[in-house]
Amino acid sequence: MGSNVWLKCENLQVTGSFKIRGATNAMLTLPAETRSRGVVTASSGNHGLGVARAATQLGVPATVFVPNDADDGKAEAIRRMGVPIERVGDDCLHTEQYARLIADKSGRAYLSPYNDPAIIAGQGTIGLEMVEQIPGLDAVFIAIGGGGLISGVGAYLKAIAPSVEVIGCSPAASPAMHRCLEAGKIIDVPCRATLSGATAGGVEPGAITFDICRDVVDRTVLVGEAHIADAMRHIIGTHHMLIEGAAGVAVAGYQQLASEYQNKTVGIVLCGANVSTPELRKILAG
Repeated sequence: MGSNVWLKCENLQVTGSFKIRGATNAMLTLPAETRSRGVVTASSGNHGLGVARAATQLGVPATVFVPNDADDGKAEAIRRMGVPIERVGDDCLHTEQYARLIADKSGRAYLSPYNDPAIIAGQGTIGLEMVEQIPGLDAVFIAIGGGGLISGVGAYLKAIAPSVEVIGCSPAASPAMHRCLEAGKIIDVPCRATLSGATAGGVEPGAITFDICRDVVDRTVLVGEAHIADAMRHIIGTHHMLIEGAAGVAVAGYQQLASEYQNKTVGIVLCGANVSTPELRKILAG
């Protein structure tokens, strides 16, 4: 499309998502005594998979709470790692609030999917690698959910290579952080169902990612469901790699703005590949 475009393939991570980075870093930074009591988390799936994998590797007891409508395939993958999983709430924000309550009552550490400096720092290692791997990087397109990924990557880039433009991409059906940034504060944003399940839901009150996003995100873009599906089919068809809806959001965001990035070096973070078989069939059918 007239640009030098690179794909950062977090869809090939061991858990099929970048979330393993933050989850592992957060768990390793806990004091040993705290780790021994176990951890609790809330997740629509990918963060839960990351926590389950890290907990299994480190021998840490863990419990994962997911929304009632969480993808069955991701939930089953967590169970296969031997980590208990419970469905609570009809929205990611409600699930997080409940999980925090359980963590407090049981004296266990709560590992936020995004609202944690250690989580954000772990995700930021993607930015470090992109600067090392892509000479002359001009811009990076990243999907935004709670903001943990773009906060970590953006904070690193603005510290090391401040000229790199950071573009946040959101599904129009669930534009929580996009609308919060527009409003200049965290607000309650109505969210509908989206192919980008990993970015769905609201922004937790007091989330540290909001202030970071306000500082490091240069612009945001909204993409529709049809464009997300088209982007997923494009990557599958041309690169023969599976990506999930959230990764499709970043690709669709670039495609929407491609004419503005002619002759520039662009990175797109393919944040994950965890898409259910039924959903994949629908997407491929067009």
